[in-house]
Amino acid sequence: MGTELFERIQAARQRLRGRARQTPIATSRILDQLAGAAVFCKCENFQRVGAFKFRGAFNAISLLSDAQKKAGVITFSSGNHAQAVALTCQMLGLQATVVMPCDAPAAKRAATAGYGARVVLCEPKNPSRERVTAELQAKHGYTLIPPFYHLDVIAGQGTAAMEMFEELRSLDFLITPCGGGGLLSGSAVCAKNLDPKCRVIGIESELADDAVRS
Repeated sequence: MGTELFERIQAARQRLRGRARQTPIATSRILDQLAGAAVFCKCENFQRVGAFKFRGAFNAISLLSDAQKKAGVITFSSGNHAQAVALTCQMLGLQATVVMPCDAPAAKRAATAGYGARVVLCEPKNPSRERVTAELQAKHGYTLIPPFYHLDVIAGQGTAAMEMFEELRSLDFLITPCGGGGLLSGSAVCAKNLDPKCRVIGIESELADDAVRS
């Protein structure tokens, strides 16, 4: 799977050219002093929709069949992936339906709708999101593009790490946020294939440490 997924990441890198932004790598003398190391920050806040999520959404949706594209796309997300799917569908001329919890930030709800997506609100608990999404998918025949557990989404997210290795060549550590694990998975595959000595570390908020506890 590692070799196959790396090949998917390589293909996604080509597919995203001219679509996703190649974000800059920033450095800070003060940050280096605090860390006692040379620190390189991949600025995915400058990516479309302000997050790396655009990479995975565009890669996965662009690979759908004509029939799937015609039927429309659905996802569930509280913000960044929602916007990424909505923008991708706008760019490709597809219909997007996004199930969002009712407590999602108003700005992200507005941005998702602003990209042309149909927003369906649900209760904030995860089972509710997935239940509502499954019901709509079954009723309308939409194709589900989940936020992280999808190989083409993971491959798209992995292109962020691939860009870092292309520019920097070698890293001692690659420290990656871990929410659903899509970015972390893609980053780990890139590191294994491009710089095997690099140690990949997933990080998450101390008060939301579900990955650590699992």
